Amino acid sequence: MDIYEIGSIAEKLNTNTYPGRGIILGVTPDGSKAVAAYFIMGRSVNSRNRVFTEEPDGISTEAFDPSLLKDPSLIIYHPVRERKEGLIVTNGDQTDTIADGFAEGRCFEDSLRTREFEPDGPNWTPRISGLQLKDGSYKLSILKSADAEGTACVRQFFDYPPMAGMGHFIHTYVCDGNPIPTFQGEPERVDILDDIDEYTGVLWNNLNKDNRVSLFVRYTDLESGEYEQLIVNENV
Repeated sequence: MDIYEIGSIAEKLNTNTYPGRGIILGVTPDGSKAVAAYFIMGRSVNSRNRVFTEEPDGISTEAFDPSLLKDPSLIIYHPVRERKEGLIVTNGDQTDTIADGFAEGRCFEDSLRTREFEPDGPNWTPRISGLQLKDGSYKLSILKSADAEGTACVRQFFDYPPMAGMGHFIHTYVCDGNPIPTFQGEPERVDILDDIDEYTGVLWNNLNKDNRVSLFVRYTDLESGEYEQLIVNENV
């Protein structure tokens, strides 16, 4: 077993019908750009009735058809916000917890220690979060239930240096199921590509067509700080 193997993100996605929501952070093979990607999937009408839209400091989720929106509490939020500390990427309203924490002098980890997994038992969907720093290094976190009853929260944090051609992938669920099994272990080592269009295509085309909803990808030049980003929505 090669513990340092960099896995194929295409393979990890196309062999899993329901990883749920996922974050990928890393650096391009040429070492020049930081890469951030976030996708959402859905099994219910409410979850699938969403699109990503651009905001001045990132993106938000919105109902594609407002008349079909039932419970917005866990599906409408800002997945991405940029602050001077870095690019925040999460699967819920903890994006704002982290951003507000920075404004009040708290770090990424301390802000997330005030939160826990989503209150959607029996799934107890974990909250996954990432922070991409200006030098290309990044942090990932998962807040998940310690047991099947949701009585306690496990909080895990990971720090990664920028390594050309490599990223780390964390997602909410191991696979589909009922209840849906929560992600286990460390974030997965995955490949990154130099071209944003090619990488966006790889990600989107390998997400399950029946469950994919939206995808966001950003490439940031590590020298200039300028970025290029793409959004793909199933609902158009």
